[in-house]
Amino acid sequence: MTIDHVGVAGGRLVVETAGAGETTVVLLHSGVTDRAMWDGVVPALLESHRVVHYDLRGYGASAPAAAPYRHTDDLLSVMDALEVGRAVLVGASYGGRVALEFTASHPGRVAGLALLAPPLPGYDWSAVMRGYGQAEEAALESGDLDAAVQINLDMWVRGPSRAWDERLRDHAASVREALRVSLANQHLSDEWEESGKPGLVEVLGEISVPALVAVGNDDVRDFQDIAERLAVTLPQARLERLPHTGHLIALERPAETSRLLLSFLAELGTP
Repeated sequence: MTIDHVGVAGGRLVVETAGAGETTVVLLHSGVTDRAMWDGVVPALLESHRVVHYDLRGYGASAPAAAPYRHTDDLLSVMDALEVGRAVLVGASYGGRVALEFTASHPGRVAGLALLAPPLPGYDWSAVMRGYGQAEEAALESGDLDAAVQINLDMWVRGPSRAWDERLRDHAASVREALRVSLANQHLSDEWEESGKPGLVEVLGEISVPALVAVGNDDVRDFQDIAERLAVTLPQARLERLPHTGHLIALERPAETSRLLLSFLAELGTP
């Protein structure tokens, strides 16, 4: 394992690289975790692939934003710094949106695309999602970071249709600190982050790389709808549903996630 500090406009990113192989897999974490969300998946991928995963700007150990930036530009900087010509991108939740935007902007740099419960710009969010957003905003505006953390754990770990149990509490404990960091930096992200691909929805049909779209059956209904839409709209996509699984698929079902990704990578062959 190698830890690098990759310079980006106005900051630096902490990047972890391990493994060897002709195929490089870049893992992009969700908006409520950091690169540690992939800890249960990376070992299986390392057997035959080079794996890169890093903390997005303002998450984990990467510096928060201090100037305008795009996550897609940051990803390009990481790939260039590590001399990765083409990669398979695996994006969880918000990381999936980054992967989609990057693929739309730099199609020649992407050999395959795996999207785990990604959002979609311009989606007409349900009352459940709007209520979550309002509650989080109110907690952050009042300075109650603990309340904001719990609101996010209830939504993204437990989900809207499940009760807390010991397994889910363990998952919550594993992401709590990363979530606190992301929420503490959220005002900076809101101020400085720019879209990586305006008009992304209009060009989805042009993203012609092979794609895997996965979603949990216990996730928020909005994300199930988005996954179904992407599976139909992306020209080379297929949909996988995971039973008894919420939003953070790689965290909750690392063994199943590993099998899905390894199968997808085998189908791709060598880029």
